[in-house]
Amino acid sequence: MSLLVEIAAWSPLAFGVLLLAAQVGAHEFGHWVGGSRGARGEVRAEGVGIVAGAILALVAFVLALTLSFANNRFNERRAGTLAEANAIGTAWLRAQAIDHPRAIEIARLLERYGHVRRDFVRVERDRAVLDELNRQTGALQRQIWGNFAALLHDRPNPVSVSLAAALNETFDRATAERFAFEMKMPAQLFWLLIGMTLLGMGVIGYQLGYHGRPVRILVLLLAATWAFVISDILDLASPRMGALRTSAAAYDWTLEGFKGGITIPPLPDSR
Repeated sequence: MSLLVEIAAWSPLAFGVLLLAAQVGAHEFGHWVGGSRGARGEVRAEGVGIVAGAILALVAFVLALTLSFANNRFNERRAGTLAEANAIGTAWLRAQAIDHPRAIEIARLLERYGHVRRDFVRVERDRAVLDELNRQTGALQRQIWGNFAALLHDRPNPVSVSLAAALNETFDRATAERFAFEMKMPAQLFWLLIGMTLLGMGVIGYQLGYHGRPVRILVLLLAATWAFVISDILDLASPRMGALRTSAAAYDWTLEGFKGGITIPPLPDSR
């Protein structure tokens, strides 16, 4: 599986072409076997149709299963970015509302933290860069919490407690987002998808060969469609490669809101 993943990371088009070629090969092999057995009359025609229909139904089920899995993983990553960006913004606002040097430092560190978390979402499949971003995330979390501990010692009030809740939510969201990005399609599900696809194409070739009715243009169209759908499924399930990537726009919007700080408007004239 790792080799196929590397091919897909290098070029989704190359992966699709490779899968298309494998399907065509499976179809031609099935067509040859079906033609030879049909000529000898070893299998009843109605039995071939029943088995072929059952296998194609299983192929459709596996495609739906893997598409659902990939779509759920993609939505988890997308929802996680929005939740984390909102948590960072909430913690920053609460820190800005406290008139204390430690709170000001926490707000400054949260701005740096937002940039690091945005880079975590955007980075490609580079383990060294990911490890460095995770290290920076942990270091900033420790600095932020250390400043908060000092703030809480000086001002143990409900406002400080509300900041603690916001910071805790921010750190929890980072862990949840890291977990979501580590979740990939299981190897068993991947090979089930590829295996059932090749088996289904082989069965189609067997049935057509048995009846002596080659329709290679339509079969090629079907194989191309399956290759396109499977490539999109793998793209959805892969967090750091392909065209269907999780957007980091929520972090950009949050960081834009940090510019200029918070201004306290004057009270309206009561006269």
